[in-house]
Amino acid sequence: MQRSFEQQLSTKYSGLSTKLREAAEFVLEHPVDVATRSLRAVSKDANLSPATFSRMSTALGYDSYEELRDTLRRSVEHRVNSFSDRMEALQEDHDEGDPGFLTRHVHDCSTNVQLMERSIDPNRLEACVDRLHRARRVLVFGALGSTGVAEYLVYMASFLTEKWSMANPTGASLASKLVGMSGTDVLIVITKPPFASRAIRAAREAQAAGAYVLVLTDTWSCPALAHASASFVVPTDSRHFFSSYASTLVLCEIIIGMLAGRAGPPARRRIREVEDRNRSLSEVWEG
Repeated sequence: MQRSFEQQLSTKYSGLSTKLREAAEFVLEHPVDVATRSLRAVSKDANLSPATFSRMSTALGYDSYEELRDTLRRSVEHRVNSFSDRMEALQEDHDEGDPGFLTRHVHDCSTNVQLMERSIDPNRLEACVDRLHRARRVLVFGALGSTGVAEYLVYMASFLTEKWSMANPTGASLASKLVGMSGTDVLIVITKPPFASRAIRAAREAQAAGAYVLVLTDTWSCPALAHASASFVVPTDSRHFFSSYASTLVLCEIIIGMLAGRAGPPARRRIREVEDRNRSLSEVWEG
């Protein structure tokens, strides 16, 4: 498997100069632009010289900027391999006696988390958490493979506040949950290829209602980004047949941890009450 730009960068990042890091980070944040636009246009948008992008490409191990660009173009064009194709690759590795999936997948997940940390602007993250803290209510939407992550995010938040809920709970319509949304509300959409159609429509409807829309995804080609007030595009590359959610889960835990820091005495009282109710209802094993 050819190494992705993110994987290539992760092994070389510490050795880059400040300017080369700026160029690499621009590529991380604008892969579609870099893949589809001229070097002159990209360097103008980044406020860096074309030579800086060429030197960055060479420093990362590419023969030229064009080779880096071709890598990104293939990534954009083939971002979503079918599950069956990726399953076939895994089975071929197994049949050939390759025992290294454990090590490779752990390495991929670790790399993704490290790249996520580097790519996130702390000030932007703080602003998002502040908006969540002030929100009248927070709806979380996740479908297909993102369903469990969305439920976990709401579960963690439920210890702090009663304002969070799933936008698509079993037995309830998405429309009924979106009714009444306004500028004081937040919709969090978690979606990755293949994108759930309802995720895109939910983001569009929430934006039209004036709500703050936070999108968590793993590609800048995600259609929901067109309706986002804020977004985090986290790396999920791996050799698994399924998208890795490791970095997404870590980001969700970071958001809730930062939210807990703002929650104050009411959250502490709520957590104590939740724990008491868990014991009285025998929800948890006491031994």
